[in-house]
Amino acid sequence: MKLHEGEAPMFKNLEVFKISHAMAVHAGQKQAVAAQNVANSDTPDYKARDLASFADSYSSNMSGRGAPGQLATRSRHLHGAGDGRVAEPMIDESAIASPNGNTVSLEGEMLKSLDAKRQHDRALAIYKSSLGILRTAMRRS
Repeated sequence: MKLHEGEAPMFKNLEVFKISHAMAVHAGQKQAVAAQNVANSDTPDYKARDLASFADSYSSNMSGRGAPGQLATRSRHLHGAGDGRVAEPMIDESAIASPNGNTVSLEGEMLKSLDAKRQHDRALAIYKSSLGILRTAMRRS
């Protein structure tokens, strides 16, 4: 595709790539929260945490940035994304406490981890499919 002087590229800001990136980042954050819960499964009075669904976190944070979560103030923040955004884990209120006050269910964390893997795989599939469509469109123009 040859550009003339002053002409902008046709495929400059494709939202599908931003969304698939945000979905993959959210899946990684969800996996990290599940891993923290498992690591604290024997800690007395530890409350299991979870993230809001990707759809909820993405739609509630569409204030022009297009990425879920809160702004990290330092690059080394836990779960820091490449764009400086992090999702905020919340306490899972639906969890049932064990006698020591811990609310982590290993079976539940395994399911959350599997869900995060599926979400990440879905994000990669969307990205690859969109990239294939873009390449096809570029060859035809």
